[in-house]
Amino acid sequence: MLHELLFALSGFSGDIFVDQDHLTIKVVGELPNLSPSEESRLNRLCLIASQFKRFKAFIQHHTSESHTDEEGRQLRDGLYIRAFCSGLDKALSGYRKTLLQLEEDILNDPTLALGHLICLMEPYHTLFHTLTAILDKLEDKGHHGCQILDLLQGGEWMNSQPQTIKMVQTILFTCHSVLFNQLMTWLLHGLLLDKHMEFLIHKTTRAGSNQTDTTDSSDLGIGGVTGRQAKRDLLLSRAVTAQHDGYAINAPMLPTYIPLRVAEKILFAGETVQMFENKKHRTAAKYTDPVLGTNEVKFAKRLMELKQKPVFSIQEFEIVIDEIRSCVAEHLWDLVVDEHDLVSELVILKDFYLLGRGELFLAFIDQAQTILQKPPDQTTEHYANMAFQQAAHKVLYEDDETLSRFHITIPAKDTSQKAVPAAGKKAETGWHLMGMDCVFHWPIHIIFTPAVAERYNRLFKFLLAVKRVQLELQQCWLHHLDRKKRLPSVDEIFVSQLRSHMSFLIDSLQYYLQVDVLDTQFSELLSKIKSTRDFEAVRVAHDQFLASMLAQCFLLVKPVHHCLMELLDLCHSFAHLLLKTKVFEARERTHVKNQAEEFNHLSSLLFKILSGARVTHSNPHLSQLLLRLDFNKFYSEAEGALISKLPAK
Repeated sequence: MLHELLFALSGFSGDIFVDQDHLTIKVVGELPNLSPSEESRLNRLCLIASQFKRFKAFIQHHTSESHTDEEGRQLRDGLYIRAFCSGLDKALSGYRKTLLQLEEDILNDPTLALGHLICLMEPYHTLFHTLTAILDKLEDKGHHGCQILDLLQGGEWMNSQPQTIKMVQTILFTCHSVLFNQLMTWLLHGLLLDKHMEFLIHKTTRAGSNQTDTTDSSDLGIGGVTGRQAKRDLLLSRAVTAQHDGYAINAPMLPTYIPLRVAEKILFAGETVQMFENKKHRTAAKYTDPVLGTNEVKFAKRLMELKQKPVFSIQEFEIVIDEIRSCVAEHLWDLVVDEHDLVSELVILKDFYLLGRGELFLAFIDQAQTILQKPPDQTTEHYANMAFQQAAHKVLYEDDETLSRFHITIPAKDTSQKAVPAAGKKAETGWHLMGMDCVFHWPIHIIFTPAVAERYNRLFKFLLAVKRVQLELQQCWLHHLDRKKRLPSVDEIFVSQLRSHMSFLIDSLQYYLQVDVLDTQFSELLSKIKSTRDFEAVRVAHDQFLASMLAQCFLLVKPVHHCLMELLDLCHSFAHLLLKTKVFEARERTHVKNQAEEFNHLSSLLFKILSGARVTHSNPHLSQLLLRLDFNKFYSEAEGALISKLPAK
């Protein structure tokens, strides 16, 4: 019977030890000369036999090449489940050796007592119970890929007996081998070998060009970004042009014992290497040198050493990943900042998107005024770009190569159906819908992604609106000055005062935007770029620059932004009325009176918002704008209501 028992412990049923439900082995009932206690002891050994039989069936089921289809499988096929089966098979080698020893003992001593078998099999009750619990969780949760690593590393069995921990570490070692193989191909060669979607990095479809910044109004983005904001911004900024593959962290496959910061370094390093490898195959030999240079062999050796260690160390792992990331970041810094002159690229963006070349956009506003002051049609964008080119030649802008990279965009309205604006809502003109596109060449595109370009566009639209209204009010001054000399009247004096107060507010806003925001933030950005040789630090500094610009231009603070846009629209309407009116009749007087009251209301509202921010010390840049407006306390003494009533006539 002992040989029959050994046969059962090897996972095979017989005449005495029979299958009950495919995977459960038990002693056949009512055997002669077998006491109830002996039957109970044999059934306890049969529990080990049943568990071993399940392990064997699991390994065969998930490693058999004849069952490559998913039908009938409890778990998805992949490298990690196969590595798990390989590790499980190795972990069971000690059990097989014990069976061989028992067989030798039985052959040498036919009268060997059953207690000897029970004594040698006793440790496997705990070990097999742990393995069964792992398989149960694996199958119940349907773990796949790197999730298997998380299951093994984070289970309660890692705080169990030393033998149990050693057995789980054996399985974990084989699974980590797959992880390190994928890491080496990704980090050193930029290759993502992951046909089963198991790795912590995965390929994504580019959706960044269609995304818009939906930042909540409560997120002001002041003074840098938090870790969560940086992650969101960097992940959003991964969306580059359509011809480049996109990669992102595969959150469901990221083991919990690998911090997110490490995963982001893995993503950055591999994505950068992959970008250079793609460039190497598409262009001349200029980019044939490996990104890691002579360090590639050293890093491959370091990763191989980590792979061969029986126990995974997250501390040593992060040190190696940091070294690889630093090497890649420095190489990328040399290429983007030094070789391709990132600072000059930023100056160009400042000149165009942030209106650094003020004379160019003054000329453009003058050239395109008649084109963009009405709702756009199919030809508006073409004529706007012609006006932009003419404005550039008018101010003697001679860099045609740079100029050709920028293109005015104006989405045409559907002319098949004449849409009627909703009540109280003005029709959108070309000025409201105008944006600007820019072509970014390799490798500058990895900083200036579509998401970043969209943020620049938001700033461009706002700054251009302020510049346009400022110019219109200045034209009104010239127009009104001539009329006042010829037809002096109380109306002309009041209109002159209203225009003067509007100009003061808009000029103060423009000065604040140019000096306190744009020049200051841009100088800080250049300072940060010059103080580091780490490309990621440069990218984060640029993200912080954009976040601060958006916040300090009030594009993220809805109450202030809405109030300013209402003021800009009101000033534009006033200027338009003044420029087309030759003689003030009753109708024009009513319009001006209403505009003066509305201006008082909006300027008073702006004053209250700015004063509230100063009292609470919540937004320093709001206080800075208030300082520009209220440098002599006139604004505060009037409580924002700058205009007296129109004299009766």
